[in-house]
Amino acid sequence: MKKNQLRSQNWFGKSGKDGFLYRAWMKNQGIPSDFFEGKPVIGICNTWSELTPCNAHFRDLAEAVKKGVLEAGGFPVEFPVMSLGETLIKPTAMLYRNLASMDVEESIRANPIDGVVLLCGCDKTTPSLVMGACSVDLPTLVISGGPMMKGKWKGKDIGTSDVWRFAEAYKLGELSQEEFVEAEACMARTQGHCAVMGTASTMATMVEALGLSLPNNAAIPAADSRRKVISQLSGRRIVEMVQENLTLSKILTREAFENAIKVNAAIGGSTNFVIHLLAIAGRIGVDLSIDDFDRLSQDIPLLANLQPSGEHFMEDLYYAGGLPAVMKQMLEHLHKNTITVNGKTVAENVTQSEIYNSEIISSLKNPFKPNSGIAVVKGNLAPNGAVIKPSAATPALMKHRGKAVVFENIEDYHAKIDHPDLDIDENSVMVLKNVGPKGYPGMAEVGNISLPKKLLEKGIKDMVRISDGRMSGTGFGTVVLHVSPEAAAGGNIALVQNGDWIALDVDNRSLTLEVSEEELENRRKNWIAPNLNINRGYVSLYITHVEQAHLGADMSFLKGKSGSEVARDSH
Repeated sequence: MKKNQLRSQNWFGKSGKDGFLYRAWMKNQGIPSDFFEGKPVIGICNTWSELTPCNAHFRDLAEAVKKGVLEAGGFPVEFPVMSLGETLIKPTAMLYRNLASMDVEESIRANPIDGVVLLCGCDKTTPSLVMGACSVDLPTLVISGGPMMKGKWKGKDIGTSDVWRFAEAYKLGELSQEEFVEAEACMARTQGHCAVMGTASTMATMVEALGLSLPNNAAIPAADSRRKVISQLSGRRIVEMVQENLTLSKILTREAFENAIKVNAAIGGSTNFVIHLLAIAGRIGVDLSIDDFDRLSQDIPLLANLQPSGEHFMEDLYYAGGLPAVMKQMLEHLHKNTITVNGKTVAENVTQSEIYNSEIISSLKNPFKPNSGIAVVKGNLAPNGAVIKPSAATPALMKHRGKAVVFENIEDYHAKIDHPDLDIDENSVMVLKNVGPKGYPGMAEVGNISLPKKLLEKGIKDMVRISDGRMSGTGFGTVVLHVSPEAAAGGNIALVQNGDWIALDVDNRSLTLEVSEEELENRRKNWIAPNLNINRGYVSLYITHVEQAHLGADMSFLKGKSGSEVARDSH
């Protein structure tokens, strides 16, 4: 390839048979010849699917992107990739995040694309698309689908976090089946992803904090016309990025990742942020560890009053000033000169921002909560680390010692949890095993397991819960997650027995199983690794090659990038 030559010209710029083949069949879509004569080809990577309700409006967004690309002199081409619908896919969308990233990577590399716009919304669609794009490293810009409008039910604002409250009320007979069904329709009443600071909103915040989207991308509601406007402007900008050769690796520096971690602390983002950002860093080649999340979060208070850590919703954040207003408040903690996709620095993007509602966005001097971010606890129960979200936990349980009540897997939990003879009280520590990357497989969002009915009836609302799985970003409670190594990989969590004492001390970052090493070794001799009897296909490949949670749960063979070069022609 000649210097500064458009990558797409290796297809469309050829003469003879090869050029004929590459151009002729594209022309059956009514594309004029001059589109093939040096216009930057912009791939619009679309995760639209009716099986991914959060992304069901993406066809409209893609049309807005196309307008912007055409206005800027580019050649837009839309293509589909695997779409991961968090609410429908079994056993968990996380199982397929890495597969979707492979689809994205190979689709971009194999086709005549000069720059990429990623249309992301539902939880795993954002990290999977960014991971795949990082492994190719072309000029890339992200557009999020936006949050749905907050729900309205019986005169109250509701969102996804209320699902967990409704479920407990239903369990106690405080909600009828008819009310439960009515609330369903009242909660998800517009297009878009979860209205709270769940994982989807956290991912949208993440890409804006990393500098991968235009300012205000994170919070514009999906139903707001300004979501189409930012999509059209993004279409214009990606053409300029190609001309500037502003690739992902020039934006995703170590400093950009540090900014994202600090912003995630300030907005009370999902614990899933850890596992996805680690995977993205592994693809782009930035040295990031689980300890960085704890260290970089410690001095950042919670500035955004959003569910599940607070009271309000993503649309409220947008009306209050959006993510730029939050970042302006914490600018002294950020790397101000990191470059973003619009060619401006972080500081340039946020310095003119204002707070319009201080109840929703607070200041460093008067924060919404002093504790934020993600704490990483370690000890013999989690030698490689586990995570907890202090802003969504019960302060009184942040230092706690109790006897373990063990569930060997999710089926064991469902069979026992509401049995009247279950030996459990409010001081117990619930331990759920074999829900990690290999054990589920896919590391499902079952970590915030519900409390026993008999304790809910006593008015108990929270307990310490520990697992090697994940928790929905919409969830809350004193929940220790991502224990590494997981039970299925032979981690010490596999050896916990009923009645063992466990001590959690978040301030001192410790999680201790009070059992001697000698006793643990004796137990390990009798431990038998679970056999899921999965011997073929992608899931078998995943179980064999997936890394542990503290490394991002990517596949070992997908780390790093292969670049964009394709040497051989197809005919």
